[in-house]
Amino acid sequence: MTDAFTAHFRMFALYNRWANQRLYQAALQLPAESFTRDCGAFFTSLSGTLNHLLLTDRMWLARLEGQAPRGGRLDEILYPRLEDLASARRREDDRLLDYIYGLPGERLSETLNYSTTAGIEMAQPLHQVLAHIFNHQTHHRGQAHDLICRLAGPAKAPVLDLIAYQRIAALSEPA
Repeated sequence: MTDAFTAHFRMFALYNRWANQRLYQAALQLPAESFTRDCGAFFTSLSGTLNHLLLTDRMWLARLEGQAPRGGRLDEILYPRLEDLASARRREDDRLLDYIYGLPGERLSETLNYSTTAGIEMAQPLHQVLAHIFNHQTHHRGQAHDLICRLAGPAKAPVLDLIAYQRIAALSEPA
């Protein structure tokens, strides 16, 4: 794959970390009871949604590293306390960044063989799997953003748009 394709996934990994940091900063401002409040979301609560994202990132990184993922329940609560979940999220974002930055561009077209949580054997090009990982993050981060809007009001929910990140990143790049 091209250098532009490699740069594209690096940008997504950096954006992913930036957006997660902003989302967690907003979540940490909520009253503690808001974190686990049943809001009728797909994963019930902000806790359920954010734990799901961490769990699935761990599963995908295990697959990317050639390991079998642990666990299987996609609604498992790994960290009941938001502070602990936020720390784990930072570590996982760093892990994902390390993986992406250490990935040679030519590997993006290789096939990743893996098993789904249902035990079904799959084979997909690595670039498609990476696109899914970042798209999945954005999808559920949007749900978490909506929950923060409902719990604290729209003024407390951070801007998470990719274009906002790209503009900020462009300002910090050397000329």
